[in-house]
Amino acid sequence: MGKGVREVGQKGGLQEKNSGNRVQSQDSFMLDLSSSVVPNVPYLDLSIYRETEVKALIRKHSKDMYSLLSTVHFDGNYYRVKCVRSGELECCWDLAVKVQFFGKMQGVTLYPSRSVSEDRKRIVYKSFILVNPYELWEDELVNKFWNLQERLEFLIARILFHECIHVMIALGKILPAGFGETDIFFEFRTVLDAANSEILDLKRREVQFRIWNLVVFGSSEQDSEEDMLMRVLEIYEFLINEKYSTQKAGKAFGHPWGNKRVAGKYAWMAAVKAGGSRHVEKKVWETETRRLRRALVELYDLIDGEIKPGRKTSWK
Repeated sequence: MGKGVREVGQKGGLQEKNSGNRVQSQDSFMLDLSSSVVPNVPYLDLSIYRETEVKALIRKHSKDMYSLLSTVHFDGNYYRVKCVRSGELECCWDLAVKVQFFGKMQGVTLYPSRSVSEDRKRIVYKSFILVNPYELWEDELVNKFWNLQERLEFLIARILFHECIHVMIALGKILPAGFGETDIFFEFRTVLDAANSEILDLKRREVQFRIWNLVVFGSSEQDSEEDMLMRVLEIYEFLINEKYSTQKAGKAFGHPWGNKRVAGKYAWMAAVKAGGSRHVEKKVWETETRRLRRALVELYDLIDGEIKPGRKTSWK
């Protein structure tokens, strides 16, 4: 992953700072693609997509997200997308985006790593988004876009939109109050507040109990009870985050997901994140995962019922 950063807003336009780690170019990447493509998927030169068209599709649904991506090229390099000052401390955010085939996950977001420069009184957060348009040949997309270039751009925009939601939520949580707050962040907070409300306490506890069991199944001898409880809370918020992100992106790009479908996919991912079936038979682990999925569907339905009509809820 590249360490170079292009800073925006300085005299003379873009200035590149590079720590010495060279990023693989798009051309050299494409030469190596044949050895890492998805099985049974035709070779495709991904460079046919146009960044401007991808960003234009995203701009239709979120000006905040477009602003975040406007100076970022999808070449794997880091670009400075935000820099704010809080007292004597400066907080900066660098974002890198890469498009490539790498298996059967649509996208991956590596959450912010942090570096601190005491001399410059600056904290720099770095996020990396990997977009994988492996669904390019699915019937639904082929029927919608006969033109391969347009189909690829639409799919990249849809995946990138989803992954950027995660980045923007993290941005809102990490940056000083007032600096990372966007419509997307506020919408997510509305959903998370509903998920943590007193009225949903019983169902929330049931979901967290199922997560706890899965964490116990996958725990190691070094895990303390406090560590395990923290993991339960992290996985719970992950499940709320994915409900919002998946349904927000799905609505924006005409690919809606219902609560059952979201719960079906992410209950399994939560079980994997919990550590797997280290201490139990696989059948026991699968049974508890199904119980989590059923409880999660009910929780998601209750969250929808708690969102008040007057609040910003365009994610549904």
